[in-house]
Amino acid sequence: MKSFLRSLIAFGALCSILVFAGCRKTIASSPEATSYPGDNYPDVFQSFWTGMNNNYVFWGIDTTNWDNMYKVYKPLFDQLTVFDSAHESKAEQYFSQMTQGLIDSHYTLEFMLTGNAFSPAQYRKLQIDPNYFTDSAFPSAVLDSLIPAKYLDHGSVVKGTDTVSLEGTSTPFTAVTGTINGNILYLYFSSFALSQAGANTGPVFNSFFNILHRYNSTLKGIILDVRGNGGGEIADLDYLMGQMVTSQYTFGYTRYKNGVNRLDYTPWAPAVVKPWVGGSVNVTAPIVVLGDHLSVSMSELTIMAVKTLPNGKFIGTRTWGANGPLTSSVYFDGGQFTIGGAAWGSTGYMFVYTSSSMFKYLNGDIYEGVGVPPDIYARETNAAYLSGDDLVVDAALKYLGL
Repeated sequence: MKSFLRSLIAFGALCSILVFAGCRKTIASSPEATSYPGDNYPDVFQSFWTGMNNNYVFWGIDTTNWDNMYKVYKPLFDQLTVFDSAHESKAEQYFSQMTQGLIDSHYTLEFMLTGNAFSPAQYRKLQIDPNYFTDSAFPSAVLDSLIPAKYLDHGSVVKGTDTVSLEGTSTPFTAVTGTINGNILYLYFSSFALSQAGANTGPVFNSFFNILHRYNSTLKGIILDVRGNGGGEIADLDYLMGQMVTSQYTFGYTRYKNGVNRLDYTPWAPAVVKPWVGGSVNVTAPIVVLGDHLSVSMSELTIMAVKTLPNGKFIGTRTWGANGPLTSSVYFDGGQFTIGGAAWGSTGYMFVYTSSSMFKYLNGDIYEGVGVPPDIYARETNAAYLSGDDLVVDAALKYLGL
């Protein structure tokens, strides 16, 4: 069973939007960085430690003492001489303990034999707040009824739900748009899968962009709502933000591994938003993006892209903290990889889901593991929803002068 985090987070092709100094592997890794062997527990441990040593992109800033992990856990794995449920349980426990401090908030271990999974970020958040995923969460079903009913102008509402595929998993995709007070344009969507918008959600985006292009000069503001949005296709960044600017701009920088040593990195390369090839307008009205603790990955990159604009503002709560873009390690000397040989079957022993590159915001801050802080704090609550209010939308409207 896939972990919550992999269900929450999904990224598409990377090279289409972020500008890199060569978006491909620069040297040959040995063994190939996509897979490492191991037919028994000691060998699996050795391959995992080596794979992390080679592939993990955050060693430059992560405080985990990886050499000490080798000293502590190698003797423990050497004691796992046979495979059975008890030894497998110990192995999964050891791997989880080794990685629970890693700052990569995409990071997930998937154990193929049992279907179990471990996410350090999820583990830490639940240790601090057992209600992290239920307290003040932002269900699209509530938005689908509350926002259109209370905030959007009657007759302007367009909404729908389709099914999309993110990393091969079928996922409901909900989108809502409309105007507020006739001159504020609002858009919510549950994941970054705009290119997959179908018969029900396609009209939502058509309506949003038609109003954006036709009435740009009269708009008092734009509200983009990515609360509870777990990410998705990175090409959506140009498609969304690129239609609101007429010149390219840099909102951060990326770097990735270009060798097997821990600190083998490429130089930082600009991450840019480019005007959409299908046409764009220069939005001068305030652009407000709403986000929360379950805004992940592409949502966070979009939030930073909005914050960079002189007319951009982020309202809500601190985001999840998974900013490092992902793609197959076929294209990089780092990122996700598999562990295990034929003894474990066709799926191998373990899949290590980890970021392909490191991202830092335009001001030099790296928000991996900590989340992007809001410009204006506003926290949604279930009690407010039940009473028919959305405190974050209220904060946005107050900022826009309503």
